Amino acid sequence: MAATEADRDPSALCSEFLDFSAKDTASRWLAAADLQQEVCRHLAIYVPRIFCLGLSGSDREEQREELACQLLLLAPLEWLLLGEEPAAGLALLQENNQPSALCGHVFKVGEPTYSCRECAADPTCVLCMKCFLGSVHKEHRYRMTTSGGGGFCDCGDSEAWKTGPYCQKHTPGDGNQDTEEDPVAQLPTDMVGRAFSVFFIILKYAVDLLTWEHEDLLPAGLQPPEREDTYYCMLFNDEVHTYEQVIYTLQKAVSCSQKEAVSFATTVDRDGRKSVRYGDFQFCEQAKSVIVRNTSRQSKPLRVQVMHSSVVAHQCFALKALSWLGQIIQYSDGLRRILCQVGLQKGPEGENSSLVDRLMLNDSKMWKGARNIYHQLLMNSLLMDLKYKKIFAIQFAKNYERLQSDYVKDDHGREFSITDLSVQMFTVPSLARMLMVEENLMTTIIRTFVDHLRHRDPQGHFQFDRYTAQQAFKPPSVTSASTCRYVLISPPSKWCDQLRLKFLEGFYAFLELLKCMQGMDPVVRQVGQHIEMEPEWEAAFTLQMKLTNIITMIQEWCSTDERVLIEAYKKCLSALSHCHNSLPDGEQPISLSLAGHSVETFRYQVSQEKVSIHLPVCRLLAGLHILLSRTEVASHFPEQLPLGELSPPLLIELPLRCLVLCAQVHAGMWRRNGFSLINQIYYYHNVKCRVEMFDKDIIMLQAGASMMDPNHFLMIVLSRFEVFHVFSTADIRKRYREANKDLVQQNTLIEEMLHLIIMVVGERYVAGVGQVEPYDEVRREIIHLLSIRPMAHSELAKALPENGNKETGLERVIDSVASFKKPGVTGRGLYELRPEWNRYFNLYFHHYSRADQSKAEEAQRKLRRQSGEDTALPPPPPPPLCPLFGSLVNLLQCDVLLAIEGAVLQWAVEPSGGGWTESMLQRVLHLVGMALLEEQQQLESSPGEAPSTSGSVLALLESLQNTPHLEVHKDMITWILKMVSNIKMMRERTSSASSFTVSLERGSEETMRDKDKAERKRKAEMARLRREKIMAQMSEMQKHFINENKELFQQSMEELEASTSAADHSPPSAELTCVAQVAVGPRRVGGTERRQLVTCILCQEEQEVRGHSRAMVLAAFVQRSTVLSKTRHCNLPNPEHRDPLFMHPDLCLGIHTASCGHIMHATCWQRYFEAVQLKEQRRQQRLRGHTSYDVENGEFLCPLCECLSNTVIPMLPHAASPDHRYAHLTAVRHSHSAAEEAEPVVPQGFRVDFTPQNPFSSCISEMITTFSLSTYKVGLKVNPNEQDPRVPVLSWSSCAYTIQSIERLLMDEEKPLFGSLPCRQDDCLSSLTRFSSACWTAAPLKTVHTHFIRLLSALVPDAQVENTPSILEIDMFHLLVYSVLAYSSVHCLDQSGCGVVDSGHLHLLHLVTVAHLVQILLTSTTEEVCMDQDNSGSEEEELTCQLYSTLRKHLGSVLPEVSSGWQLYRCLKAGVLPFLRAAALFFHYLNSTAPPTAFFHLCNILSITLTLN
Repeated sequence: MAATEADRDPSALCSEFLDFSAKDTASRWLAAADLQQEVCRHLAIYVPRIFCLGLSGSDREEQREELACQLLLLAPLEWLLLGEEPAAGLALLQENNQPSALCGHVFKVGEPTYSCRECAADPTCVLCMKCFLGSVHKEHRYRMTTSGGGGFCDCGDSEAWKTGPYCQKHTPGDGNQDTEEDPVAQLPTDMVGRAFSVFFIILKYAVDLLTWEHEDLLPAGLQPPEREDTYYCMLFNDEVHTYEQVIYTLQKAVSCSQKEAVSFATTVDRDGRKSVRYGDFQFCEQAKSVIVRNTSRQSKPLRVQVMHSSVVAHQCFALKALSWLGQIIQYSDGLRRILCQVGLQKGPEGENSSLVDRLMLNDSKMWKGARNIYHQLLMNSLLMDLKYKKIFAIQFAKNYERLQSDYVKDDHGREFSITDLSVQMFTVPSLARMLMVEENLMTTIIRTFVDHLRHRDPQGHFQFDRYTAQQAFKPPSVTSASTCRYVLISPPSKWCDQLRLKFLEGFYAFLELLKCMQGMDPVVRQVGQHIEMEPEWEAAFTLQMKLTNIITMIQEWCSTDERVLIEAYKKCLSALSHCHNSLPDGEQPISLSLAGHSVETFRYQVSQEKVSIHLPVCRLLAGLHILLSRTEVASHFPEQLPLGELSPPLLIELPLRCLVLCAQVHAGMWRRNGFSLINQIYYYHNVKCRVEMFDKDIIMLQAGASMMDPNHFLMIVLSRFEVFHVFSTADIRKRYREANKDLVQQNTLIEEMLHLIIMVVGERYVAGVGQVEPYDEVRREIIHLLSIRPMAHSELAKALPENGNKETGLERVIDSVASFKKPGVTGRGLYELRPEWNRYFNLYFHHYSRADQSKAEEAQRKLRRQSGEDTALPPPPPPPLCPLFGSLVNLLQCDVLLAIEGAVLQWAVEPSGGGWTESMLQRVLHLVGMALLEEQQQLESSPGEAPSTSGSVLALLESLQNTPHLEVHKDMITWILKMVSNIKMMRERTSSASSFTVSLERGSEETMRDKDKAERKRKAEMARLRREKIMAQMSEMQKHFINENKELFQQSMEELEASTSAADHSPPSAELTCVAQVAVGPRRVGGTERRQLVTCILCQEEQEVRGHSRAMVLAAFVQRSTVLSKTRHCNLPNPEHRDPLFMHPDLCLGIHTASCGHIMHATCWQRYFEAVQLKEQRRQQRLRGHTSYDVENGEFLCPLCECLSNTVIPMLPHAASPDHRYAHLTAVRHSHSAAEEAEPVVPQGFRVDFTPQNPFSSCISEMITTFSLSTYKVGLKVNPNEQDPRVPVLSWSSCAYTIQSIERLLMDEEKPLFGSLPCRQDDCLSSLTRFSSACWTAAPLKTVHTHFIRLLSALVPDAQVENTPSILEIDMFHLLVYSVLAYSSVHCLDQSGCGVVDSGHLHLLHLVTVAHLVQILLTSTTEEVCMDQDNSGSEEEELTCQLYSTLRKHLGSVLPEVSSGWQLYRCLKAGVLPFLRAAALFFHYLNSTAPPTAFFHLCNILSITLTLN
């Protein structure tokens, strides 16, 4: 039963308000022997009487509660603290207070925050709006964001800002310069003592109550004088159940209205808990059991507690007391410090016994409202006092592991966790370094993170499946990564030995984490069979992206101290050696020889062995190797570095494998590995990951190549790319016979290998590899992005790697290389690259995707053509290399590279071989150009020291210069030869007089200019001759084709002449077009005899659609539809007895088929669907979440687009072209039958007992049956039954209804009938119609013949056929489709060879069209028919009247008499139009004909005359 409210009457307290004196109460407390006991006794009496109000929470009662709390509870505390009237005492405190320079404004959710991009120490330093407007930063470049809540303003924190740390309001005055003075000393001594006592009593009271775990008892000293049987059923928030679940459960549990349930749910979500029932224990326990039972079916139940009303009341006041403490300390910094001392004072239990420790360690057990209030108190007190902020940070760091573990287990967001305060402490550089030294914070954070990732394989690498990945990488689990980023956000300018020691210890822990990632998620190439289930790959990349910023910061820390860098490099090298030693043994050593050089390596093929894309240890070493070069540590302390221990072949091995994997994926060798590998390759190159993945792999190859013989390096590269045999075989024509790959894959690999060499030699815009600055690196990125097309600022920012730690100076770089184009109609301004920067364009820029490279190349060539220059795209001048990487240039002149270049150029000389590509030649020319630029630079810096150009390569280039088939590359070859002549002149110039050199140079320039003009003229003449030659060849081929097909052309011309004479009133051009577009009948023109090549989305294999090949299918969704019906709620007959052969004109229930258009092998689809079914069966019932599809009902998601599907449509070949040999026989028969009305003569070859051969393979027939049964099952809602004669009818019905619905859609959207459908709908209709025309092959012939006879009897009455419906009860388009599709089963019995199926189709079309005209005339309303018109009627109107009169004659006086036919003709034309449009679509897809070009040809496409005669 519910508790009575008599003792809760507000009037019970009113008299006490009048008699109560806060001053007297405070005096009595002060005089008591035990102040704490006296205060607790007072609270025990009054708190339950004020806060136990039941469930009613009106505004009036809340105001009464606030007033009673203030007068009876808080006012005595204020008197006790201040010793005088509270208002006067607080005003005096505020007047005497010298406030801190820190603002400390706590942000609310959604409040704007401002960060100066020029002065902020890191991106977490923000200002509130008031401080920002009063600071110098509003004139700087700044970033404005909205707060997620929980942080506070950093105004006044000198460590947060490089300049301008104070706004006008918080600038410290002259009297506030001595920051070391204790603010407590400014308070009266007696007040200090009272403050210690009051703060301790209230804070301890609040901590005890908020961490209290008993639901029915109170702490000692707080028991009420009289205990009552009143309880609350308290519902707590979680992040598992939805609003809808909670609302539904509450309505059932506490019998409340939906509005009340919504209010409860909203309060629970906002405050973390809410009482939903008030009464005795049994009454509340009953509600609890209902809530638990209703929410525990699919997940853990909602947390519900039955709590005594006095416990709830004291917890409510505890929150009020904490808020009161936060308000009181705002008046005095002295009181703030006293509260800090009280909160951090250790108790008798020792470690973690302070009140603040108890709050922190119980954080995850509290509800949202309690957490928010005490977090805000901590920020207003401990974090605003610099002395106690440090002490609190130490306690926080000591308990970090436990706090993080509690947070991971908790299901609340980070903004409600105590761990969120880490950003307020760890981003302060002095605090972070102090904690790193004293508490080993960096190591603690990393080990906490690693301990949580427990899923490992036998080799110790991380290994995640779908479920464990979701658990490991849910938001709480990855916060350690961001916490570590806070600690490392500001590199130190000064180091001490202890800091070095602790940082290196944290670095070693981080290396252990990277070692667990090294080699994770290895892949093996699938051969023969497509991978069945996509492996989990996202977890590894999530981890990589979380660690990218940390890796970058660690490298920045290492760069600031030489000793740290050397030790980190040694340790990283040792870790990499350990990873190499753990690789599987058994690799067979081999010796490679090429161009007179030999190298020892081991046999390894990426296409056959395991390979991993995750190599963080290797890439970290590459980053440290750059730092050795950039900081010149390698040259200053070579004796301290283990450079002699380095094995360059081992350094390059793993990155090289990864890059070869990418090349092989691009070559199409890994298609059977599915989309998981494609996604990994995508992210490997993506801007989010490439800095610490792809870029570092290139750098590691550069480091290895700079330390080893360039010939050995290139031979190992050739071996790993599996193209070594191509260049080592003497007989070039036989080189592909030895390869296991096809020619296209082989050529792609050679192209990718040449591209890699270009990147290894040419990518120098990294400080440490080339002599450049970070500014140059950003500028180069901007140049190449704008070389693709003009871009907006936001596009440029997104295309660059995120660097949250420091500003890249993006705006300054953009302004230096681009001009801004003001926004036009598009509404956004674009940056365009200035012309003078085009010469820095590099076609093989390493961050270009293939699409970007193609767009940039086209854009640059277009610019050069517009400016009248040649279209060569030579490599840009490279920056000089740093000394550690200086030997990279030797790659360009080594024997192996010259042999590779010579081989490709030799293949290009002999184009008939087919073993080379233009891309291959283009890359070789680019490499030659790079070598010439290097030689030119060396001659300019050190004349006479540059090596000479290879004579063989030069000779081959000269022979290629005038080759006709290389016209595209002619400008580039000319540029190379010009560079060669310039270099020769430079060599000669060093030994000749300067005056002579100048004149020679001018003369050579003029000669070169004349040669260029002559060359351009010669090329234009060659292009003209080539065009003329091609046109002559095409003309000759046309004449030859006409001569070969004289009879066909003669017949076509006769037909055209006949049709022209028969319709003299029509324009001849239109009539010709109409004849060419006839889609049905003997004059039908067949579609092009095209091969239909399709690609399976699962195995990526290409195949032609043929009748006897493997079955290809489209994913489809079949469903019942009433969208075209006006009476959608009509009662349908029992599915077991329903006859679907005649569709009612109302279309009350149709079967609609849709498809996403994605194609698969039938076997691939079956394996995929079986895997989906097996996966669903393996999952336990309780773990099954709500899915959007029902596997048990045959539903699945398309493997590519995840579109809902429940069947597949088999793809069949296009209809054959019509046989015109017997068209004249058909015409003769027509004339005889019209003249004589004789009995039809059955041809000799027509045999009723003939059984035709199935034109399709068994697998295609199986798929035909599969889709037929799907339409049968969905259409009738019965179990599949192959023997049911209705199976083919429902397949035809789906075809007809789908065409009708699409025709209506096109009409409503006012789109043309042909050419406006999306590809997926076009493919769906094409496949569905071709399937419907063939589905009779899967049914008994007798069944289909029976259907055809019944259909025909509806048009030509037959007394032997029973149950034939009236002509007004049949949808004529469905009748047409059924008749045409069933006729094929009749026509196949004619073995004479003289019958033409198109004639039968045309007769059926004419017959059904006339029946539809009669339908329209019979159903026209009287008002429409009887309207008259004065003008004389046209021929069409007269013929309409004649037809109407004939009908009226047969029907008697049922039809009204009409005097004029203009309105009747309009009704007839409007009524027949949807039928003709749908019929045109049907025959277009059935016979694979070309669509008409105008609506005028609609009747002609159907071979129907425009008039009604």
